[in-house]
Amino acid sequence: MELKEKQRKILDVAVELFKEKGYMGSSVRDLATKLNIKAASLYAHIRSKEEILEWICFGIAREFFDELQEVKNTDLPPKDKLNLFLDKHLSVVLQNRDVTHIYSNEWRHLEERLPEFIELRKNYQDEVEQLISEIYKAQNWELQSPTFTTRFILHTLNNSYFWFKRNTESTTEITDEIRAKLLYGLLGNQKQ
Repeated sequence: MELKEKQRKILDVAVELFKEKGYMGSSVRDLATKLNIKAASLYAHIRSKEEILEWICFGIAREFFDELQEVKNTDLPPKDKLNLFLDKHLSVVLQNRDVTHIYSNEWRHLEERLPEFIELRKNYQDEVEQLISEIYKAQNWELQSPTFTTRFILHTLNNSYFWFKRNTESTTEITDEIRAKLLYGLLGNQKQ
């Protein structure tokens, strides 16, 4: 969904508010105060506070899917494809730290669209698991638990924003370090 300019401003301020107070600790009145408008005026641009959470959760999920599709459409060798996936997913996380925090921690508060969002997350995890399984098979690496490995990778990537300072100029060093840790931890003594 394409947001209008005023909705984009509301979203940006809501992200700050939800990060600061949490979704449940934030009210429409808090949001209106931060925007310096009356709460009733806010409803000319949004249906509800939950709609903003939907914009956040479904918006970044779309970014993850778009990046994953790019990886899947490449003809790279398997290990390079895995590296590209790690780079792209991590790039979305680090460029959207606060949004990722809300996406990772507040999605359970979706009500109306919660089943749809759960299905979306499951589909993403399944697609990543399929990609990882294909890469492991092509490399002749042993993969004992594709589901655990996928969850481990996604959890690590999605929560990586906790570990690094916001003022880091480049995400290259961060990406390289996480990639090395994931691959070393996942492959053990296998030839990388």
